[in-house]
Amino acid sequence: MSSARIWHVCDGEQQMERVESLTGAPRSTFRRNEQVVTFLPESRVAVAEKRESLGLFPNLLHANDSSIAQFYGVRATGHERVAGFDADVLQFQPADSLRFGYRVWSEKKTGLVVKLQTLDGGGRVLEQAAFSELQLDVPVSMSKLTQMMGNTEGYQVEKPEMVKTTAAAEGWVLKQVVPGFKPMSCYKRLVGATGAGANHESTLQWVFSDGLASVSLFVEVYDARRHSQPGNQAVGATHMLTRRIGDWWLTVVGEVPPQTLVAFAQGLERKK
Repeated sequence: MSSARIWHVCDGEQQMERVESLTGAPRSTFRRNEQVVTFLPESRVAVAEKRESLGLFPNLLHANDSSIAQFYGVRATGHERVAGFDADVLQFQPADSLRFGYRVWSEKKTGLVVKLQTLDGGGRVLEQAAFSELQLDVPVSMSKLTQMMGNTEGYQVEKPEMVKTTAAAEGWVLKQVVPGFKPMSCYKRLVGATGAGANHESTLQWVFSDGLASVSLFVEVYDARRHSQPGNQAVGATHMLTRRIGDWWLTVVGEVPPQTLVAFAQGLERKK
């Protein structure tokens, strides 16, 4: 179990958020729209990068053009109180075995997701996220959060270089579509030496979503020193699959059943 304190504010154009981890190693993350800065006090490192929000509690429903209605059945199951607020409880039942089910608690007046459970095929809870204390319409200062986000004095600022691209441009194709999952974004992360004429290695990240669940494909050059035997891992609802594709190493991660990751891995193909 982990816990965090969250501040979130929106002025109609800009969204800002501060997430402070209360368990594990100290960590504070600031997000302004797609710009993210993560402060790691123990190492005095601040990581500044660009990220697209996808499937982050409580911002669960990401895409309007999603496959939710086609691949999930939805029914109301009652009303409960969460963190002192009245909420409607909705059950999302998957239509196939490629995705998990969900139980969602939605605050009655605002629709904010205040509690979320991820369920396996037997209805057992694999993972749960919820507010324990919640205050709505609190005057959070966007200018103060902006100032805190920009105060990197005393920190070594790292800026991982990310280039927006397409899988096709990088020589990859998904020869068989996994039902319901649509491509959301594709980035190439550059690592290695910096400066003019420097050699860079890159990792491709291709993200898919069905509106509730998301899957990320990471592709990099195979290196026998770093890449162990292919395998599978699971932590809660998150599953990971690794395998070698010729001269490449593939890692597939998502909060989906293992067979969904297998379908993505089998469908990925290097263009000739």
